[in-house]
Amino acid sequence: MFLGTVRRGPEDGPVDAIDYSAYEDMAEAEFDRILQEGAARFPGVRLAARHRLGSVAAGEPSVGVAAAAPHRTESFAACRWVIEEVKRRLPVWKRERLEDGTTRWREGGPLPSGPPPSGAGR
Repeated sequence: MFLGTVRRGPEDGPVDAIDYSAYEDMAEAEFDRILQEGAARFPGVRLAARHRLGSVAAGEPSVGVAAAAPHRTESFAACRWVIEEVKRRLPVWKRERLEDGTTRWREGGPLPSGPPPSGAGR
């Protein structure tokens, strides 16, 4: 199992939380594609994954991937592949909230530039 947490450290700066938003139907469809591709790529491995939306405080998990297989090598490989694909492809916007109250958009996957349209996400 892999849990990705909101980081706050020397390389990430004074992040208090990240606000995640998405067009949920689009994100769910892409998640389904990633998991289907993972199942085809790693036969015999069972996969599950979720990404939170809304505000996630520093230190809390924002994304989780679980992989189960008869052998750990395949399970670890499948888990790593899924999280890398999620980071690369999942259409989720990330706005960091800093300790001084300011915000900044964090780059990630194949998203349009700028903030999400009004009404996106929860």
